[in-house]
Amino acid sequence: MKKLVSTILFLTIFFNSFSQNELTVDDLDGATLNTITTAVPFLLISPDSRAGGMGDIGVATSPDANSLHWNPAKYSFIDQEVGFAVSYVPWLRELVPDINLSYISGYKKLNKNDVIAMELRYFTLGDITFTDIVGNNLGQYKPNEFALGSSYSRKLSDQFSLAISGRYIYSNLTGGQSAGGIATNAGQSIAADVAGYYVRAIRIAKKDAELAFGANISNIGNKIRYTETSTRDFIPINLRLGTAINTDFDEFNKISFAFDINKLLVPTPPIYNDSIADQIDFGKDPNVSVVSGIFQSFGDAPGGFNEELREINFSLGTEYWYNNQFAIRAGYFNEHNTKGGEKVFYFWFRS
Repeated sequence: MKKLVSTILFLTIFFNSFSQNELTVDDLDGATLNTITTAVPFLLISPDSRAGGMGDIGVATSPDANSLHWNPAKYSFIDQEVGFAVSYVPWLRELVPDINLSYISGYKKLNKNDVIAMELRYFTLGDITFTDIVGNNLGQYKPNEFALGSSYSRKLSDQFSLAISGRYIYSNLTGGQSAGGIATNAGQSIAADVAGYYVRAIRIAKKDAELAFGANISNIGNKIRYTETSTRDFIPINLRLGTAINTDFDEFNKISFAFDINKLLVPTPPIYNDSIADQIDFGKDPNVSVVSGIFQSFGDAPGGFNEELREINFSLGTEYWYNNQFAIRAGYFNEHNTKGGEKVFYFWFRS
């Protein structure tokens, strides 16, 4: 036990120091920094410690009460008849102490094939002081956003299931304060998810195991705007694909390995001409419809195919359980330097 504790402390310190390296110009390898931004990015924040401890992985892992966020089709393979989860995530707490995400989810099996589920996520950005153009105080406000969603999952065979989800999104960032004399309002959207999950029994080294594949296109919905005259912004429509392998060594020990990839299905910002206003030199016009933006996102990067590949994030994760009471999880999340540069090792244990 002493060796285990010492190892855990060492790995925690090592992973934290590794993940806090700052992005420098040399890290871009000559490529152009060109991050993709959307409205309501809180929809992509990992709400639970299990998936977060494995490197933000969840599309093909075994089902649990938080599956609506990762892949609602997994609910059809869950064992318990009913379940729910509550989580609280301090966000960027090293920079701002009062930004956080609260998440509640639950599910109910209707029969052996059909499952319904619901979720509520609430995101607050802390207290903000509003000022006018000369710095006069206009008051305090706490910007907040929330999403209320539900899903229906059905098992189509002993190995495959499909699910659809819908959610209402509300984003109030200004509290009605005017910006430059222009009235602002809360942004609202309706979005949907389409997901699938496949699992089959296999043998590895004479041990029974499960091989799973998952896919989820989430947040397919209309754009958001905060004033009557501003352009509408895409919400984070996201494609997540992944696989996982779960195996039991014996009645007390089991382990799983998982791999996920992610890609935002929204337009990449183009490169505009420095002399001629609104003329695009490289890339494509991002002011398109939602459907056009989804298909365009696979081939609109101004840097061509190489940049398209850089827009794919990937995660690796593992989870070990002893007697279903003690768990150790580790993971790695990678985002290309030109798309944000988040590279983080995760290590988490619970008992």
